Amino acid sequence: MITTELIKGNEILIVMFADESFEPEKDFEPSVLLVKNFDWNRDLSPWPAARVFKKGEDFGGHADETLAVILEAMAKIDYQKAVIAGYSLAGLFALYACTVTDRFDACISASGSLWYEGFDTWLKEHPLKCETVFLSLGDTEKNTRNPRMAKVEEKTKEAYALISSYTSCEMQMNPGGHFNDPHGRLMNAIRRTIGKFNL
Repeated sequence: MITTELIKGNEILIVMFADESFEPEKDFEPSVLLVKNFDWNRDLSPWPAARVFKKGEDFGGHADETLAVILEAMAKIDYQKAVIAGYSLAGLFALYACTVTDRFDACISASGSLWYEGFDTWLKEHPLKCETVFLSLGDTEKNTRNPRMAKVEEKTKEAYALISSYTSCEMQMNPGGHFNDPHGRLMNAIRRTIGKFNL
């Protein structure tokens, strides 16, 4: 069952997905709503889709239910600005969430799974409802043998061009593949994003 945990800080609220080992950096000032005990393939995918690995599981498409849990938790928190941030499939979820709700002021999709079947079409038909977006990707992530996942750079650049046409959007390329310093990439994206807020 999906659970949330609030780490109280200042008036900026960061909603992010984390496993049990995650801890915010010591000098991290925003409040953090950690989303825990989720199943990546089931709870973060926007609609059902076939697995990408032979030994993996199909994607369940329960993102709407997960978003409902997050919004319910947010309703009990006082904040001025809210940012949703995710890495990999959670980065896909973050973008999806901002197409269906306006409760987030900013969206961060770090190494987001934008290769996900049908998501490019979804983005074209459902604009994001937030004021700023940050996309990042490793410069060798496209060098995978999986043909669906190999489209990640192409799809991320397409998303950047599309989103930039109607709201503030930044895209950053990082050295390395998908598993190169995910925590550092995510925290860098969060700091750059909240630095744009005038509070």
